[in-house]
Amino acid sequence: MSQKNSVYRSPLFYVGDKYKLLKEIKQYFPKNIDTFVEPFVGGGSVFLNVNAKRYLLSDIDKNVISIHKYLLSQNQNEEAFFQSLKRIAKKYNLSRSYFEDVVPSSLKKQWEKTYYAHFNREGYQQLREDYNKSSKKDPLLLYVLLIYGFNRMLRFNQKGEFNIPVGNVDLNQNVIRSLKDYFNLTKDREIDFCSQDFKDFLKDLRLSKKDFVYVDPPYLITGSEYNKLWSEERDVELMHILDELNRKNIKFAMSNVTSYQNKQNKKLIAWAKDYKTKKIDSNYINYHDNRKKDIKEVLITNY
Repeated sequence: MSQKNSVYRSPLFYVGDKYKLLKEIKQYFPKNIDTFVEPFVGGGSVFLNVNAKRYLLSDIDKNVISIHKYLLSQNQNEEAFFQSLKRIAKKYNLSRSYFEDVVPSSLKKQWEKTYYAHFNREGYQQLREDYNKSSKKDPLLLYVLLIYGFNRMLRFNQKGEFNIPVGNVDLNQNVIRSLKDYFNLTKDREIDFCSQDFKDFLKDLRLSKKDFVYVDPPYLITGSEYNKLWSEERDVELMHILDELNRKNIKFAMSNVTSYQNKQNKKLIAWAKDYKTKKIDSNYINYHDNRKKDIKEVLITNY
């Protein structure tokens, strides 16, 4: 499958996904990569669009990695996977427009813009309850919850229960296309997923000059949900690790935000002066505040 003119989106539709920025970011990546390393892999749209001989991918979110590993295990069994997806959607009476339109026209008229949420709510809540009650957490059920959940987020309460409400979304052509792309792009690749803190993950690697590390950490000064566990200390730890990679002549690139609204990441700005910085046209979205943002997103590289 040619990747010259196409950009492929991960079927996890992850918050903070770099899908819309990939054409711009990728032009700055090295052309020949032996091992592509990504310690904050998230949904995986970046690695899907990078050609390398090997992929070492990690994320501290074990649930994200469990879905990746499950999807990776299905890439030789595509048709059976889609039948399982359809079977679960039918069992819980969830909309599935790719396979068949089951939403009554009366509901579409009554709720013109939100009929998927109204149609799916009851079945989704039952699926969520069944998933939370099960002792063996099925990654396929978790993926189905992700497809139909609000903003396609993965979130759990203190008891470890999945607690995202239903979204106004559907098992549609875009979902199936992204899954097919994922299967095709991962089928013949050497990919290793793990779930570790970035420090432990990067510390254990033995890399060479032909390898490439891409980091897209939580952004210290923005307001996204998944940034809440990040801190200035973590930011500095990551900078030190990247400095060490630079001393070893290992190429890296970091996506980050140097200013957001009236805030600046001063330590990041000072650190970046030792490297090359490219301004990126940001697509940053905060679902609690969708007003136009004053933001400077950058790609920092050591090559």
